[in-house]
Amino acid sequence: MTKQHISYSELKIFTECPHKWKLQYVDGLAGFTGNIYTAFGTAIHSVCEQSALGNLPDEDFADHFDVVFLEELKALDEKPENKLIVEMREQSRNIFHKVFPALQELFPGYEVYSSEESLYQPISELKFDRFLKGFIDLVIKTPDDKYHIIDWKSCSWGWDVERKSDKMTTYQLTLYKKFFCEKHGIDPKKVETYFGLLKRTAKKDNVEIFRVTSGPRKTNNATKVLTDACNLINKGVHIKNRNSCDKCPFNNTEHCTR
Repeated sequence: MTKQHISYSELKIFTECPHKWKLQYVDGLAGFTGNIYTAFGTAIHSVCEQSALGNLPDEDFADHFDVVFLEELKALDEKPENKLIVEMREQSRNIFHKVFPALQELFPGYEVYSSEESLYQPISELKFDRFLKGFIDLVIKTPDDKYHIIDWKSCSWGWDVERKSDKMTTYQLTLYKKFFCEKHGIDPKKVETYFGLLKRTAKKDNVEIFRVTSGPRKTNNATKVLTDACNLINKGVHIKNRNSCDKCPFNNTEHCTR
């Protein structure tokens, strides 16, 4: 049975290698299952989400982070070194108290519109039923009646220019904006998109929020990538992309050989 929805993470995997997508989402094989860095990201995201919803006072940030972080670590196949765990708990303290001051500096007088908002919107450009599934980390509204979509990304020291402008990376926000506007009936001209980098090892500026352009041309390009993938999936086309084998967990296994 064909899946009725596709997420951005699935789309990204399909554009890397349709065969890898099939192994994970059709055959049900486990791909990347997480590590200490994804555990850190989940925990810091949780602090941002719960704080934005008004469920977490400032003095509880550290305790909340530690609870989520340690629970995520328990689920890992391999336990990380204790020294690294201690370091990352300390690094978290340099981040979460700076998130909302950074937002206030960039968006004076903002109010939280939604936090961890779910998307499950029909992809109307297709001739068959398929939905875009996703979660928007944060949407804020400013006094000028504009909406600002923010996606938090945890990292070590930051992103270089190439990463900030990477097509598939920025398409996540472009597609979220498109379907957010369709969901709420909001004029896309009133919506801007941003990545918020939460930097573990930066000496200063542990929180960097930067805008990503998401105009009509980019929206059309991102939508075409999405619909092309959905059409190929619907036809059962899962061609191997041999240029993406090096970092693939299925490379040189019984499931995939060059």
